[in-house]
Amino acid sequence: MSAVKRPTYGWRVPFASTPDGVRLYYESIGSGTPLLLVSGQAGDRHVWDPVRADFAVRHRVITFDHRGTGDSDKPDIPYSTSGFAQDAVAVLDAAGVERADAYGVSMGGRICQWLGIEHADRIGALVLACTTPGDRHGISRTPKATARLLAEKTPETIADKLLGDYTQPWIDAHPELLPIPEETVPTYARIRHYRASQRHDTWDLLPRITAPTLVIHGSDDTVNPTANAPLLADRIPGAELYIVDGGRHSFFIEFRTEASRVVLDFLARHPLD
Repeated sequence: MSAVKRPTYGWRVPFASTPDGVRLYYESIGSGTPLLLVSGQAGDRHVWDPVRADFAVRHRVITFDHRGTGDSDKPDIPYSTSGFAQDAVAVLDAAGVERADAYGVSMGGRICQWLGIEHADRIGALVLACTTPGDRHGISRTPKATARLLAEKTPETIADKLLGDYTQPWIDAHPELLPIPEETVPTYARIRHYRASQRHDTWDLLPRITAPTLVIHGSDDTVNPTANAPLLADRIPGAELYIVDGGRHSFFIEFRTEASRVVLDFLARHPLD
C-alpha cells in the first residue's frame, strides 16, 4: 500500500516530508527553546494533549503523528525505531528547528535513544520515559501485559488496558477515558508498530549517547517493567534516574504535576546552547 494522498488545500497544512515520501502531520505551540514530544507505539500527537501545556510555558512544543497514525500517511511497509527517529528529524526540518530537546514515552523513548545515537547534532537533552533498551538485554513484559497491548479495542479490553496505564482510583475519577475513541490506526499499522518496538535493540550503542539524559519511570509499570529504568540509566554516560512512586505506564499523565516538574527542572539545568 502506498502512502495516502491527501487533497491540497488553500492554506498551509503542517506536514513534514520524509526521505521515502511519507507525510507526517505535526503541530507546534508555545515559545522558547524547542521541545519535541515523541509518542509511543501506535500513538499519535494526542497522547500529549493532557500535558503539553505544562511545557509550552517555557518551550516551543512540537508534537506529531507517527507514520501509520493520526493524520500522517500510513504506508504498509516495514517500520523500525531507528526509522521513526529519522521521521522525527524530518519533523524538526519542516518546523525549521536546528536542535531540540526530546522527550519520548514508551516506544517514543526507544526512538529518542536513536536520536541520541544517530542524530546527536540535532538533539540537546533527552528524556526517556517508561521505556527499555530492548528485550535482548532488558526486562520483557509478561504475556498478560502483551495481550493487553495487542487486544482489539472493545469496552472490556479498554477497561483492562487502562489498569496497565493508571491506578484504579484515578480511573474511577476519570470516567471519560472509558468510551471507545475513534480508531485512527489501521490494523496493519498497529502490527508494524508493535514489530518495530519489539525489534528495538540499542544496548551496544547506548554508551555513545552524549546528550544529557533523564530516565524517568513509574514504580509500578508492567507494560515496560520498571527494572528497565536503572539498566538504561547505567548504560548511558551521566544519565539521571527518577522513579515516580506509584506510577504505572502512563505516570506522566496521572502524576502530571510531579512528572512535568521533574522534566522541566531537568531541561532547565541542561539548556540548549
